[in-house]
Amino acid sequence: MVSDHGGVHLAHTEESSTRQVWRRVVVASLVLIACVLIVYTGRDGYVDNNGGEISVLDATYYATVSLSTTGYGDIVPVTPSARLINILLITPLRIMFLLILIGTTLEALTASSREEFRIRRWRSRVRQHVVVCGYGTKGRSAIRALLGNGTAPESIVVVDSDPAAIEEATASGFTGVVGDAGRAEVLRRTSVERARAVIVAANRDDAAVLIVLTVRQLNPTVPITASVREEENASLLRQSGADSVITSSAAAGRLLGLSTDSPRVVAVVEDLLTAGRGLDLVQRQVGQSEVGLSPRQLQDVVLSVTRGGRSLRFDDPLIGTLQSEDQLVVVKSRR
Repeated sequence: MVSDHGGVHLAHTEESSTRQVWRRVVVASLVLIACVLIVYTGRDGYVDNNGGEISVLDATYYATVSLSTTGYGDIVPVTPSARLINILLITPLRIMFLLILIGTTLEALTASSREEFRIRRWRSRVRQHVVVCGYGTKGRSAIRALLGNGTAPESIVVVDSDPAAIEEATASGFTGVVGDAGRAEVLRRTSVERARAVIVAANRDDAAVLIVLTVRQLNPTVPITASVREEENASLLRQSGADSVITSSAAAGRLLGLSTDSPRVVAVVEDLLTAGRGLDLVQRQVGQSEVGLSPRQLQDVVLSVTRGGRSLRFDDPLIGTLQSEDQLVVVKSRR
């Protein structure tokens, strides 16, 4: 479903095809029962060419072959009243029954074709997007940070097993996929093989491990950032293929400890972690005019320098002067 806000569902959540079919089966059954009751009530106006009175089974048989337009002719209405009832009641029920059957088939084929076309169109356009696995508190916070750093909503794909969460995500303009992110077929719908990054914000550590393993299987090179509750599971996430692991309980515990004696430190950390206002942490490439300078000579406050895959603190003497391939983590002011 594509709407004005740009949000896309890559899986139907309003009503599954199975539920649609069963709903129509129930309606068709009610039509059949109504036809049986009409025939059996007026059974004296019908004749069975094989002899005998019209039983409930005979009425059911006649209703079935009549609604399906088969009409073997072994049971027929013979009285004017029975024939009039067939014209006024059985014939409309027959038409309704056929419309239900044809409508179910056409709707299933149309919905399937429309869904396939919509998914193919989305996949043909999406590139360098971010896949967020989990739309709970951590997932929402991660998305707010992405938006604050300039990521467009249409470049964010949310995966969650809760249809209500995906409905909320698409209402905000993101692409939503309903399903378990630990399953390969679900992640394939996100085009994870073309993603620029994957954020794993699962509610359980074991689920996070499974998601990381599945992502790494489908895309061996995509950067993966995962969140875990317990610090003891962080190494397991790294072994599974996560590039960065954030321990939520340990980080929260450290902030709680700092808040007792250094509340302003906590306020600054919160400011740094909140994108779009105050102070922001930004990773960027060294500018041409900055090559050959020391980190202290830059206008931005440099916290670390990444060179050759190695991260160096701002005061590390190995940095010397900045080189063109260096990546910087700096503190910038939004004011």
